[in-house]
Amino acid sequence: MIQRFIELGEGYSDIYELMELARANRHRLSGFFAFHTVKKGQAVVSLVVVLHPTDPGDFQPLYICREGVPDPSVKPNKRYDLFAETAKELGFGVIHLDVKPSTMFAELDLYYQHLIGIMRMNRFIPPLQ
Repeated sequence: MIQRFIELGEGYSDIYELMELARANRHRLSGFFAFHTVKKGQAVVSLVVVLHPTDPGDFQPLYICREGVPDPSVKPNKRYDLFAETAKELGFGVIHLDVKPSTMFAELDLYYQHLIGIMRMNRFIPPLQ
């Protein structure tokens, strides 16, 4: 199985795309996640939609808007609210995890490997077989 983060961006239009991806793939939805961190002194979240693996192909996409949304527990905001409303509309809750910021890693791929490890360890996504 291949599990890969697909980064959309940080802005409002990216959040709309993330929500539309979830709606269009509701039959494959696995979960909605908010990764909380502090980046450059600011409390932010990465919003993630995880789909079940493809069949055939065994590819599991994890769509992410990385570290561009203010942490809603510190600063309530419409972007997070829209994400949470979409999750609820599709029958899911948002799973919250505290993670290190991407700036702590020499390469973005290492950061994403770190997140995949956390998600596997917590059994939010399946381990490699």
